[in-house]
Amino acid sequence: LFDDELDRFHADRDEARLRDEMHLNGNGRGRRPATGSDGEEGDGDDDDDDVIDWNLRKCSASGLDIIAGLFQQELLPTLLPLLQQKLADPKWQVKESAILALGAIADGCMVHISDYLPQLVPWLTQTLSDERPLIRSITCWTLSRYARWVVQAPPETYFQPLLQELLKRVLDHNKRVQEAACSAFALVEEAAGPALVPYLGPILQNLMFAYGKYQAKNLLILYDAIGTLAEAVGPALAQAEAMQVLMPPLFAKWQAVPDQDRALIPLLECLTSIAQALGPAFAEFAQPVLARCLALIQANLAQPAGAAGAGGDFLDAEFIVCSLDLVSGMTEGMGAAIEPLFQQSNLVQLLYACCCRPEADVRQSAFAFVGDLAKGCPAVLTPALAQLLPVLSSNLNPELVQVCNNAAWALGEISVKVGTEMRPYVNDIVQQLVPTMGKRQLNKSLLENTAITIGRLGLIAPDVVAPHLETFIEPWCNSMRNIRDDTEKEHAFRGLCEVIKVNPRGVVQRFGSLCDAIASWEKPPPELDDMFRQILVGYKASVPPESWQQYYATFPDYIR
Repeated sequence: LFDDELDRFHADRDEARLRDEMHLNGNGRGRRPATGSDGEEGDGDDDDDDVIDWNLRKCSASGLDIIAGLFQQELLPTLLPLLQQKLADPKWQVKESAILALGAIADGCMVHISDYLPQLVPWLTQTLSDERPLIRSITCWTLSRYARWVVQAPPETYFQPLLQELLKRVLDHNKRVQEAACSAFALVEEAAGPALVPYLGPILQNLMFAYGKYQAKNLLILYDAIGTLAEAVGPALAQAEAMQVLMPPLFAKWQAVPDQDRALIPLLECLTSIAQALGPAFAEFAQPVLARCLALIQANLAQPAGAAGAGGDFLDAEFIVCSLDLVSGMTEGMGAAIEPLFQQSNLVQLLYACCCRPEADVRQSAFAFVGDLAKGCPAVLTPALAQLLPVLSSNLNPELVQVCNNAAWALGEISVKVGTEMRPYVNDIVQQLVPTMGKRQLNKSLLENTAITIGRLGLIAPDVVAPHLETFIEPWCNSMRNIRDDTEKEHAFRGLCEVIKVNPRGVVQRFGSLCDAIASWEKPPPELDDMFRQILVGYKASVPPESWQQYYATFPDYIR
């Protein structure tokens, strides 16, 4: 326990260096650092013992996770008596290993162990206050593995006590426990979503108190927890009381960190989630944030390409990516309200330069931003369409999945906003998109966005898309049938209907696939429903009645 006291005063290494290491090791925004201990009681502050180090203990836990996934219910009669015995063992190391095992089997055995969770979860919640730091830290991790079960029960039963105890551990004096608690709390936030809103006040008070207390390594994880909270509660974060607690410390840090300091990057990522959640309420911060993001982009674009973090003056793609993402998040949250700030800046020139960069991650973020601009501030893009559209079209290479995905999505969003102004570019774009639809093993999201964009292009230039209909109709229908009913799906199907009017024979060989895709709609909008009826009635009228009945009899019941 003497080591625990030393932990209060042990300084972290340089924050920028720590972040570089965590990034290279796979721990960054959207990924959780592994949590657990290596078997010896200590202060949990040995930075050379990084969480990525694999040892027999961690391999055993991973193996148990795999076994649980394979055998599920069959595992429990053998394992549960062992766990019950070891959880009650007077040796803290044995007890800690049993808590780790309980967390390791969560995914594979969740359905079958749920009968035991009404007893286990309160016990684990109480164990968060154990005198041993490594017991507290591993219990945080194990409880996070059962978060989705916890939030399904009435909140006063398990959720409120867990929330209260986890927040205490977020402020634990031991830094290893802080790390585990903060990571666990982010997972609870993801599971709980809007259910966190009634507790937003105390959550923010605790997190921002930790913000003033944490040192470099755990501060990175805290940024993730704050960003995840913003994503979970959404517009509720815009309450005046919440903003008064949240924003002053963050902006004090924003003003204190120099542009060249990589400690700025996790703050940029955190503010992206906050800007999206606050929406119009972010307006008071928009001007200084936009100005600094554009300055960061411009400064890094002016540098020669080189390895990030290698020292010297090199282009640092991560500064550009995070700055683009933040401005994109502001656009998504504020919509047209941010347009005057864009019109007074060199945004479009910098965005075009980013779209032309050789770094794939820069282009990926730039194309996503183009799509958000098309949705929220299309007038900003209009003067640059002649430059941007050929660049987007030239990046429809499915070998770079995320770049291609964002380029295809952005083209679809632009087509909806600018209409026939885009017609001169449609043929080149379709020539790129149609072969992608034929590659069935591609990323699901990429195929869906490609299908949506083809449909949207059919709205503005059906005669250009129509000659390709027979080539793409089957994979198009297979992708679109799995998409939820929304505006994008409506645009795509309306475009397809216009294309079919121009080339009705292009669907004849795959008419069943078309019917299957139409049947995927739970309740199509009235105008689209009429278009469906016209097409179906037209095809039915084009064949003899007895042939139609034979064909119709081959349809599954859900299509009929």
